[in-house]
Amino acid sequence: LLAEASRLSGINIIACTGWWLDIPRSFAGVSADQLAHVFTWDIEHGISGTDIKAGVLKAASDMAGVTPAEEIVLRAVARTHHNTSVPIMLHSYSPGQVGKQQLAILKEEGVDLKRVKMDHSNDTTDVEYLIWLLEQGCYLGMDRYPGRNIIPIDRTKTMKALIDAGYTERLCPSHDGSILRVLADNPEITEEERLRLNPYGYLYIKKVVLPQLREMGVSEAILNSLCVDGPKSFFEGV
Repeated sequence: LLAEASRLSGINIIACTGWWLDIPRSFAGVSADQLAHVFTWDIEHGISGTDIKAGVLKAASDMAGVTPAEEIVLRAVARTHHNTSVPIMLHSYSPGQVGKQQLAILKEEGVDLKRVKMDHSNDTTDVEYLIWLLEQGCYLGMDRYPGRNIIPIDRTKTMKALIDAGYTERLCPSHDGSILRVLADNPEITEEERLRLNPYGYLYIKKVVLPQLREMGVSEAILNSLCVDGPKSFFEGV
């Protein structure tokens, strides 16, 4: 499906391997090294028998912190990174500062944190915590626009505070998701709600966030760095 979306839109999609939160029971008893073998295969040979090779690694933890099962996945992702040099993106719960636990495990595994991006970082307005993450070397995904528990303008104000603190080159603004829940009981109503909350879809940052940052005094050079240079250096490992 992603390959077809890429073909039809002309947009390059970087496929992901790793695992999100809902770790299946079939993983019970599987070691980090065994999972790393699977993830490495996805990167070097292709995902699920296709010729589509993953270009980024994913691990996740949420409100409960890093659970034992999630720790195995996280260590597997770290070891795959060492095998392949592919960068790592982390689903995290920033209101609970779960990123501190995740980075500690990656440090134990010897990962250079400059190859790591902590996503959903602006689910909090705690700039002190976010600067702590940045000081460890990682990138921050400033995403989930137009918002969940944090309203959109507060997300943008948090990003502006980090720009002012000198961290532009390691901030990666993004939407996260804008979807039609076709399996919902009333998908048409769900789509109406989505359009009410976000009529711009994947143009929200372009149509709303970038103009807000301009109004806050952010230059075009900095906006270009946010949208181009930061993500580029994350994937290239610069």
